[in-house]
Amino acid sequence: MYAIRAHEFGGPEMLRLDQIPEPTPGPGQVRVRLHAAGVNPFDTYMLGGAYAIKPALPYSPGADGAGVVDAVGAGVDDVRVGDRVYTGGTADHQSYGAYRQVVLCTPSQVHGLPDRVSFSEGAAVNVPCLTAYTALDRATPHPGDVVLVHGASGSVGLAAVQMARAAGLTVIGTAGSDDGLELVRAEGAHHAVDHRAADHVTRIQQLTNGRGPDVILEMLANVNLDHDLTMIAPRGRVVVIGNRGRIEIDPRKIMAKHAIVTGLALWGLTAEEVTRGHDAIGDALASGALRPVVGAEMPLADAADAHRKVMAPGARGKIVLTMD
Repeated sequence: MYAIRAHEFGGPEMLRLDQIPEPTPGPGQVRVRLHAAGVNPFDTYMLGGAYAIKPALPYSPGADGAGVVDAVGAGVDDVRVGDRVYTGGTADHQSYGAYRQVVLCTPSQVHGLPDRVSFSEGAAVNVPCLTAYTALDRATPHPGDVVLVHGASGSVGLAAVQMARAAGLTVIGTAGSDDGLELVRAEGAHHAVDHRAADHVTRIQQLTNGRGPDVILEMLANVNLDHDLTMIAPRGRVVVIGNRGRIEIDPRKIMAKHAIVTGLALWGLTAEEVTRGHDAIGDALASGALRPVVGAEMPLADAADAHRKVMAPGARGKIVLTMD
């Protein structure tokens, strides 16, 4: 089989297409023949070698995939050959990730993929949708709340827009391009605001009649967090999902509004939180309330270009590597 592997840590140029043996599932394992793998920003951080998780070399990046179960090991009763699934992680940690045509998983790492969802869309589920669900859950939105998704045109942001809209909340989404703003509206945001505009904070305040959003889901805290604290509503909640550097803030803004600022990283979730999240995601996929947006499909061999693209401005949905 073919796999993208890094033999050294560094930039995208470290990724190369290798041919390696197909794995055989052991007891308690499931083998999945992937049709697509998702590319996430943290894949690039991990490749750089300074991320909280540092796999053994050589390794394949990627936490998200989708395909068909083609073999199961002894003791596996609740997953069957032929099941369409999306994956969240792998069981063969030495090889690590999903940028491979075939992966081994534990049963808890595979989740049913409804027929209405394509494999490319399925490869956009695990990290983006679990992040969006957990962020909204942490924010404890109440009926009538206004949710601002700051950076709503990326895969996490679009999933959050869809979930918040399905929950009956008022949704404001920001993006940095005309195409992104159009996409955010199309996926359910009541209002779309250009975060490139110097007056975007004022615009959001106007949309909320001066009160500010009750919940802010923040994808780029090093740029936006101080602005978030300026416009958050009294007793509002900011959930930091993404960050690429340091920022200076005024904590008095938090104190004066009795606001809460919290953060999340998926690798810190408990098994119970992950299970609860995937159960909710499965229901949303089945009902159509959640439909991942694929912004670009690229061949597996173009993984290095995909890593460059995922870090570039102007995100529009998920970047997916295809195996076919």
